[in-house]
Amino acid sequence: MKLLLVEDHQDIAGIIFDFFDIRENYLLDYASDGKHGCELALKNHYDVIILDIMLPGMDGLSVCNQLRNNGVDTPILMLTARSDRQDILDGFGCGADDYLVKPFDLNILEARLLALYRRKTGVVALKELMFDQLKLDLVNRTAERNNCRFQLGQIQFTILKTLMMRAPDVASREELIKEIWQDDEPDGDVLRSHIYQLRNLIDRPFEHTYIKTVPKVGYQLVKEA
Repeated sequence: MKLLLVEDHQDIAGIIFDFFDIRENYLLDYASDGKHGCELALKNHYDVIILDIMLPGMDGLSVCNQLRNNGVDTPILMLTARSDRQDILDGFGCGADDYLVKPFDLNILEARLLALYRRKTGVVALKELMFDQLKLDLVNRTAERNNCRFQLGQIQFTILKTLMMRAPDVASREELIKEIWQDDEPDGDVLRSHIYQLRNLIDRPFEHTYIKTVPKVGYQLVKEA
C-alpha cells in the first residue's frame, strides 16, 4: 500500500515511519507542509493519504478541499489534535473519509488505513483479484486464466497485483519499480525483463494479450474487445 503522510511534527512523523517501515507492503512518501503535500497528492498515485489539519503554509482542510476540487478521490484520513465536534464535521465536510485524534494507537491507525484501502478498492477480504478472465489468488500467489493456473514468482506477483489494482488505469514504471524494489532499483531495464516473463505466462498461450505497454509511461491491463 502506498501512503502519503502530511505532518509537520517531526517526532510524530518519525514514529509513524518507524512503525510502517518494519511492515511489509507499505511505501511512504512524506511532506512537512500543506503545499508540498498537495503537490505530491496531485502528481502521484497513493492508496491513502494521512493528513494533519494544523500545517504550515496551507492547512489540512484547504489541502483536502483542493484535492477534491481537482478530482483526486484518494481516501483521506485526518490525523489531528483537534477533537471538537465542529472540527470533525469540518474535516468530513471538506471531503475527508476518516478522522483520528492525537494521541493515537498505531495499530488503530493501521486498521483504519486498511479499512479505507479495502473500501476504495472494493476488495473486502483481499484474498483474490479479478480482471476479465484473469484471477489472482493473493493467498497462494497464483494466477488463473481460462482454467489455466500459473505459479508466480515474487516479482511477477507484485507486478500483476499492481496492474490489477490500478486497472484499467496505467501503472507507471516508477510506481512498479517502487512496489518491487522500493529505493534499491537494480541497474539496467530489469523491469522490462520481468514484464516479458509475466507475459510469457499469462498472455502468450492466448489470443488476447492483457498486458499493454504505454510508451514512456508504463503498463496497463486491457480487456478483450
